Amino acid sequence: MMTALDHLIILPILLPLVAGAAMLLLDDRHRPVKAAINVAATLLLVVVAIALVVAADAGTPVATYPLGNWPVPFAIVLVADRVAALMVLLTAVLAAGALTYALARWHAAGPSFHSLFQLLLMGLNGAFLTGDLFNLFVFFEVLLAASYGLALHGSGSIRVRAGLHYIAVNLVASFFFLVGVSLIYGVAGTLNIADLAQRIPLIPAADRGLLEAGAAVLAVAFLIKAAMWPLGFWLLATYSAASAPVAAMFAIMTKVGAYIVLRLAPLLFGAAAGPSAGFGQSWLMVGGMATIAFGAIGVLAAQSAPRLAAYSVLVSSGTLLTAAAIGDAAVTAGALFYLVSSTLTIGAFFLLIELVERMRVAGADLIAVTREAYGEDEEALDEADFGSGVSFPAPLAAVGISFAVCGLLLAGLPPLSGFVAKFAMLSPLFLGTDGDPIGRASWWFLVLLILSGLSALVAMTRSGIDAFWVSREEGAVAIRMIEIAPVVALLALCMVMTVLAGPTMRYMESAAGALHAPGQYVASVLATAPVRRSGESTP
Repeated sequence: MMTALDHLIILPILLPLVAGAAMLLLDDRHRPVKAAINVAATLLLVVVAIALVVAADAGTPVATYPLGNWPVPFAIVLVADRVAALMVLLTAVLAAGALTYALARWHAAGPSFHSLFQLLLMGLNGAFLTGDLFNLFVFFEVLLAASYGLALHGSGSIRVRAGLHYIAVNLVASFFFLVGVSLIYGVAGTLNIADLAQRIPLIPAADRGLLEAGAAVLAVAFLIKAAMWPLGFWLLATYSAASAPVAAMFAIMTKVGAYIVLRLAPLLFGAAAGPSAGFGQSWLMVGGMATIAFGAIGVLAAQSAPRLAAYSVLVSSGTLLTAAAIGDAAVTAGALFYLVSSTLTIGAFFLLIELVERMRVAGADLIAVTREAYGEDEEALDEADFGSGVSFPAPLAAVGISFAVCGLLLAGLPPLSGFVAKFAMLSPLFLGTDGDPIGRASWWFLVLLILSGLSALVAMTRSGIDAFWVSREEGAVAIRMIEIAPVVALLALCMVMTVLAGPTMRYMESAAGALHAPGQYVASVLATAPVRRSGESTP
């Protein structure tokens, strides 16, 4: 019999679905009501995500939920382990920060922002929690459909052009996704991930080429979404043109592709996969390192802060893909730490960029956003009253300190969490060799991480000098508390990760160990049985 705790697994999907659908029934004239619903649902999602993390770490390392009450592998099953719960919590925290920032003005810059925001959360959480490939495709499409609307949110020719390119590329990626899933199902006869892990070693040699072709096509879809070079050309224009809160949420969308690679590589093509063990590992290694190099060069060449942040996303994604290709549990633990730290940092940086730009041309963003939301009607501009609210004292100091912290985190300098994450990824490669020679891949990874950190430090220093070492009118900058608070909160969480690096790394090590020894995951999912009630037979 299922307990109330078991139903926590469905709540990260059900809650944003209900909230998003309910807000679609409300006209945009009731925007304050929509905002209240969105805030309440997002905060409740944070609470649910914390409960999932505690449950996964304390007593239920792999919890399952069979939707429709059908037996596995026929059931649509949700699976919450340490890694999935961590990603749901990261999504909820980032969403809370981005939404808080959006309430200052950006939520009024276009229609249906709040509904699209919740539907994006539904798709993200579903992708992290699903236990089969087809429903991974379904949740991908949900989050992409919501992201299309959010990418275009706020209008403007540059944003529309970039958004249309983003839509076109992701439609192609979705086509590859569907083709890959179809090929795998045709060979294996199942799309349940745990069931696939058991069947792949038993695939006949005559069919193994078709299976690996399907996996390769599926990998292309994942790697397009993870923005691996040269498949990530769409990212720069889209992320740099998106509104600040939307770009902050997009910081986790490339991590969905990286998460799937981290999840599926050891589960489906690990040591127990027979002849398919390690499939695509060398290609993933080369692609991940090339992405780091391309991102690092782009960071140095970026002439604007939004593009600098977009290139930083590429560096982050490349680092995670390279760590996944290495295939070591200790490296994966450091990669999970890095995933959380880099996502929070880049999300905060995207929010901070708009505040920095406002300081350079005071009032420019306010006029632009207001015109997008209300047109040129002066009466509407007066009614909007975007300037009301509590302003933050000493805005230049607050923004400057936050910018400096972002720079240190992106560069991976000690003692902050960015450094801890890189050290945690590299130390197993050089300290745990037991006399074995250190591979060339490890040295390349070390060099690329150092150079990417150096490029971030140089670029952030140059951008900071350009933004803060200029003369400006006294009192020209007005920053509201609701705008600076989420930036400070996200960066403060990185500080907390630094202080609590020991407990945090223990959680990441447990999560990575379960990824690379997926026996418990497979056994728990395949043992999921329908709940039988009195007088009811099992379907």
